[in-house]
Amino acid sequence: MRYFIIDDDNVSRSMLKSIIVDQGLGIVVGEADGGLKTIEQVHTLIPNIVLIDLLMPEMDGIEMVRQLKTEGFQGQFVMLSQVVNKEMVGEAYLAGVDFFIHKPINRIEVESVLRRTVEKEQLMQSLVTIRDSLAVIGSPLLEKTPRTLKEVVLSVLRDMGIAGENGSRDLLYIIEVLTEQRNVDSLPPLKELYELAARKMGTVERDLPKEVKAIEQRIRRAISVAIDHLASLGAVDYTIHEFEYYAPRFFDFQEITMRMRQIQNEETPTRPVKIQVKKFLLMLYKETVEQQKNFS
Repeated sequence: MRYFIIDDDNVSRSMLKSIIVDQGLGIVVGEADGGLKTIEQVHTLIPNIVLIDLLMPEMDGIEMVRQLKTEGFQGQFVMLSQVVNKEMVGEAYLAGVDFFIHKPINRIEVESVLRRTVEKEQLMQSLVTIRDSLAVIGSPLLEKTPRTLKEVVLSVLRDMGIAGENGSRDLLYIIEVLTEQRNVDSLPPLKELYELAARKMGTVERDLPKEVKAIEQRIRRAISVAIDHLASLGAVDYTIHEFEYYAPRFFDFQEITMRMRQIQNEETPTRPVKIQVKKFLLMLYKETVEQQKNFS
């Protein structure tokens, strides 16, 4: 992924570049302080993602986003802002901003938000390829194509920032198991559910205990990452759709708000977040069933 950083603060640009490189999120193809030549540089270098500060001396970030959009720039925008209020957030979204990162810069929040932008960019590129292919062969519109269970599950996990986690495969198999059982109102014991998923993956009997333990660890890790991701979104703007929709449904909301405060205050967690695996799995199953009904 190609990034361009626009910020009149050298320290902020350096920190962002370091996070992008250290976490293997892509390459920084250019950076600027927001001067008059910045827009020309962006058009020349064609980054996938532009990180842009809200307050800059020559042109504020929202106005620069508008101008770039007007001139045909197709990449995503992540806005950096120390001042966040609903009016400003609404104006930024209307201008074309996709995500926010709160200042002062927090490494966890930056990584979480940028991973989300990468997933969105990859998804959009895939959809463009599919639509182009359908246009060539004269197939019906993509929106009319029924969504498979895998597509629905991965879409939900992508919204929560964990489609790339190792546990996403385990979650997919578990939802397949639950879907086969039909009309699930409550989950069986987790160990039993993990065993069914492991068998569905092709695990032989002698390896079941080891694989069940591994599935448990991967799923708990994925849920923990989802909590961090949603808390990062909520810390920037609690009206973001993914935060508003998933945080209260899938998780203990008190745990989410605790992580939000820690991120906002750059505090080191004093204890791990409480993870309610059964609630998460049941809600993921119900969400999958509901979305498939909507597309049928």
